Formats: sequence, C-alpha cells, structure tokens
Amino acid sequence: MHEEITSIGWLIHNLNREHLVLLDASPEKTASGAASKYQDVCIPGTRLFSIKENFTNKENRFPNTIPSPQQFERQCQLLGINKDSEIVVYDNRGVYSSPRVWWLFKVMGHEKVSVLDGGLREWLKQGGPKIVKQDVKTTYALGDFKTNFNEEQVISYEEVIQNIEEKKFLIIDARSSGRFSGIDPEPR
Repeated sequence: MHEEITSIGWLIHNLNREHLVLLDASPEKTASGAASKYQDVCIPGTRLFSIKENFTNKENRFPNTIPSPQQFERQCQLLGINKDSEIVVYDNRGVYSSPRVWWLFKVMGHEKVSVLDGGLREWLKQGGPKIVKQDVKTTYALGDFKTNFNEEQVISYEEVIQNIEEKKFLIIDARSSGRFSGIDPEPR
C-alpha cells in the first residue's frame, strides 16, 4: 500500500495487516457547526487522531496552525505510530479532514500514508464492520515515529502577505464560495 488513496475493498481485505495504522480524523463538528450522523462509530482497529486537540499549534494566533515537528512526532509516538507504519486516514464526513492529516504526514516526511476513498460513510455503505467509538483503545505502546520536516511545503503568514505584491506563487482558497466572497459568516 503506497497509493495516495486506499479503496474500501483493499482495506476490508487488509484490516489486520501488520504495520497498518487506521486513523480517524473526524472533527466533532464542521466549521459551520454541523455534526455527522456517524459521530459515534468507527472502523475496528482505529486510533483517534484529534487535529484540534493534539495536532495543532495552539500557541499560534491563527487557528489550526501546523504543529511543530517535535509536537507532531511526540503525538504520533503516543498513538503508537512507528517509522514503518502504513497509515490509512479517514473521517466520518466522506473526505473532509482526512486530506489535511495526509498532508501533515507528507510534510513531516512520512510517505506511507493514504486517504480512505469515501471515508467512513463509504465504508459503512459497502458493508465494512464498525465498532462504537467509545470502545476505541486510547493508549498504545510508544511508537518510534520520527519526523523529517519538509519546510518548503509550508508557507508562513508573512510570505503570503509578501506575495500580494510580489505574486511569486498562486494561492488557491479551498473555502466555500460564500465564505470566500464574504456572503456567508466566517466560523473562524
């Protein structure tokens, strides 16, 4: 498994694969405040990956700022993630927050990571087994995960401001059109 996207079929057949780590990156609610109807279930063997609680630099003035490599490494180790872990990340909204987790692992130098095609919704639709989220294990043997931070994949606030004048790179805004144009309220 070295694909960027993992199919439901592959995961069903490889759920007990050695070195496989499943990460549920589901937010409690979306930026607009919507909760998922799949909030209380997950795929067996899942580890909970809380972007907001453990994988964000909370000391930065901007919400959801990338964590330091040291913070990311330590939190991954606490989740029992190792250097040789093959990670499949999903969320309960289909594909909402899982691509961010995929990107975080790539920025931190871990290549064996993919997003589950369709997320938890598609998993359940195709008959994949589920467990109640409250039964998910929360402590693991300490992993040996190490970061190899790719700083060229991260742009600072100052670089974005400077780019307004210099126009050295293109910025693509992934917000909804209503948020982009200022019609809809900004939840952050």
